[in-house]
Amino acid sequence: MSTRSGSFVTLRQLREEVGNDAARFFYVTRKAEQHMDFDLDLAKSQSKDNPVYCIQYAHARIASMLRNLKDMGLELDTTQGLTTLSKSEHEGEIDLAKRLGNYPEQLSNAATNLEPHILTHYLRDLASEFHTYYNANKVLVDDVEIRNTRITLSLAVKQVIKNGLELLGVNAPEEM
Repeated sequence: MSTRSGSFVTLRQLREEVGNDAARFFYVTRKAEQHMDFDLDLAKSQSKDNPVYCIQYAHARIASMLRNLKDMGLELDTTQGLTTLSKSEHEGEIDLAKRLGNYPEQLSNAATNLEPHILTHYLRDLASEFHTYYNANKVLVDDVEIRNTRITLSLAVKQVIKNGLELLGVNAPEEM
């Protein structure tokens, strides 16, 4: 709605233009009492600047990685991956694991305070950190221990993103 121009867009029109996922996500990214400017161009963009696209893309990217692993005929040993991850000194892996460890607290805060924007911001930060990690580190490497560690960590990111988006009523696509 624009009070200056006297024009408005209905929720139905907005959903048709940007899709249900983006409309729903953008509406819960702000506190209930906070003013909201809905940026249509941002909601339609397929870039890292669009938070829902960035989060969904992280989920789809991990799903693609798993398909590639299968296509290469490689096995995943999550037990070994968790063991190696617990001993990791790789800063990116430690940071990502710490961010994952904050999920229960963030979820509890969002639920207790009836503030879903806490969850949207957490998911955005998690996805952004995952993309940074993924771009800096090849995952499907020959070294079995490193590969298992990186894929196991990625699986955890995928699961948290899926769970968080599901709570918000937003799809977590396997492909984009």
